[in-house]
Amino acid sequence: MSHPTSQPPEENVSQLTLSPASELSGFEWWRRTLSYQTGLGFTAQDRAQYVYDYQNRNLEEKCQSCNENLEWVLKYSPSVIFMMNHIRKLNKDNEPIDPQFIKCATCDFTKGGGFDPNSGILLCSNWIRSKWQLEDILTHELVHVYDYMKFNLNYNNLRHHACTEIRASMLSGECRIWAEIKKTGLGNFGKKFQDCVRRRAVISVSANPACRNTKEAESVVDIVWRSCFNDTRPFERVYR
Repeated sequence: MSHPTSQPPEENVSQLTLSPASELSGFEWWRRTLSYQTGLGFTAQDRAQYVYDYQNRNLEEKCQSCNENLEWVLKYSPSVIFMMNHIRKLNKDNEPIDPQFIKCATCDFTKGGGFDPNSGILLCSNWIRSKWQLEDILTHELVHVYDYMKFNLNYNNLRHHACTEIRASMLSGECRIWAEIKKTGLGNFGKKFQDCVRRRAVISVSANPACRNTKEAESVVDIVWRSCFNDTRPFERVYR
């Protein structure tokens, strides 16, 4: 079973009526991108339309960019290299990870990536907007690989799923405080990191077919929160 886990910007595209991806001029696309990033003059409908258009625009170019960025982060990203090295240590056969284990592809689900024990890591090129986002998403998925190999991770067990999601969002850099401030403002500053990790874990567990509803996902995340949030392996500490 495939488990898409890494989440792109959290707009709910599926609940809105959207037009097909438009053939915008370069200037208009730039203007809308700037508005999207700053939030100025953007309604919820505008934001969802932009995300939908982005997902379906220049797919071949995005796939090529994803592969180029993947090659770069595998060579130079400290977090990716660190995780890859620790995964290799867990490999009893001491063999390098096959490059085909990590793939860029166009995805038909609204996630940045996913990990399947049989198929490997999928990076969704139509959702990934930059080299740095790809780095965070890949680190997130590599935490899942590490957990699967070290702890016999079972996604049908919601506590297992919640724990690995908490750890992956915490260790990947996806919940950096400054990114959360940009999204949610300065309020509740001291808990922004924890709130982001918890929110992302609940979203992912809620999508598990074994989970009945969001309330159950929240309950499971609460049960495992303390032990999993404090488990930073294989990192010594978390930089927020």
